[in-house]
Amino acid sequence: MGWIELLLVGLTTFTGLVCLLDVLVLAKRRRAREGLLDDGEESLVIDYSKALFPVLALMLILRSFIAEPFRIPSNSMMPTLLTGDFILVNKFTYGLRLPITNKKVVDLGEPQRGDVVVFRPPHHPNQDWIKRVIGLPGDHIGYHDNQLTVNGHVLRNFPIGMYQGTGNGAEMTGAEEFRENLLGREHSVLERTNVAFRDQLEGDWVVPEGQYFVMGDNRDNSDDSRYWGFLPERSLRGKAFLIWMNFDGGVDTGRLGTRIQ
Repeated sequence: MGWIELLLVGLTTFTGLVCLLDVLVLAKRRRAREGLLDDGEESLVIDYSKALFPVLALMLILRSFIAEPFRIPSNSMMPTLLTGDFILVNKFTYGLRLPITNKKVVDLGEPQRGDVVVFRPPHHPNQDWIKRVIGLPGDHIGYHDNQLTVNGHVLRNFPIGMYQGTGNGAEMTGAEEFRENLLGREHSVLERTNVAFRDQLEGDWVVPEGQYFVMGDNRDNSDDSRYWGFLPERSLRGKAFLIWMNFDGGVDTGRLGTRIQ
């Protein structure tokens, strides 16, 4: 679990309990002492709790059920997302989940093929990762020689040209950028077509019920379902939908407000 989420839940709970205790007990005691020399004022703990609780509660509701900010830590989703992108994740698209436990309490929908999702991978349950949904439950996925197939359909790739990376993404300069059609949803991908950038794991997979097959758009530089297996539905955190800032040695104003496709 993220330490920010844990801290926010802890502070909200503490200040809420202090406010409740004040309403039920402490305020009555203060009124009973009115006019006495020791009638006193509210303690700093009560005063700060009353001021902070509404703010903390609102922040907790927004982060848990509406939208949560994340920062992209790696190049695995290039060229769609760059290291240093700050994104917003829709927390209710796939259902309402409790903070900390991530248990779904209201089912509002399921991921669609092509969605960019934030999740906690099975082998790193305390980390937040981001990839693209390639395979839905029951899908047959194949990946051979940089060619992706879904349910027997070979995905069409339209060449865009050589990619020019900047900042932390400079390592991908020289890769080929393609526009991939994922059965009706298009997005850009990067591939190393002329050098052995990393050992690729090729194969064929059938996605089990209640799980998903996810991949990074940077196909030769992504630790994804090809290597560690399927993504359980219970590990989903939400759907990425907007880049609200980029900072990679400086602010890239051209990426502000970019919708994630």
